[in-house]
Amino acid sequence: MSNPKRNDPFAELYREFPDRLHGDRWQPDVDVFETESDVVVRVELAGVASRDVRVSVDNDVLRISGMRAAQDASSVVRLHQMEIASGPFERRVRIPVAYQRDRVSAHLADGVLTVHLAKRQPVRRKVEIQGG
Repeated sequence: MSNPKRNDPFAELYREFPDRLHGDRWQPDVDVFETESDVVVRVELAGVASRDVRVSVDNDVLRISGMRAAQDASSVVRLHQMEIASGPFERRVRIPVAYQRDRVSAHLADGVLTVHLAKRQPVRRKVEIQGG
């Protein structure tokens, strides 16, 4: 009896690159940095359509999830190297500064999702000193 995994060239992905998977999902690379006015999160999502990406915020956690379609493996006879993950993905990023939840925007272009979270500006007020 033949082993179906033996004929699946993509089965090697799970043995060779287990660090790229988290449970049943892969994790895209992420950069997080601050500008004067925003916290910016850049996510590498080459080959993912904007309709297949979801972005949400919950308190101090930004959640990015979605799906990258798998390549057609029907013509692959032997796999030599495979590092581009496909299938569902998810990345959760803790945002280390206060931001305005109603001023979060996301844009996907050239394979990079960029999320801007407008920082909450400190409220300054002059305190009157009472006394004689």
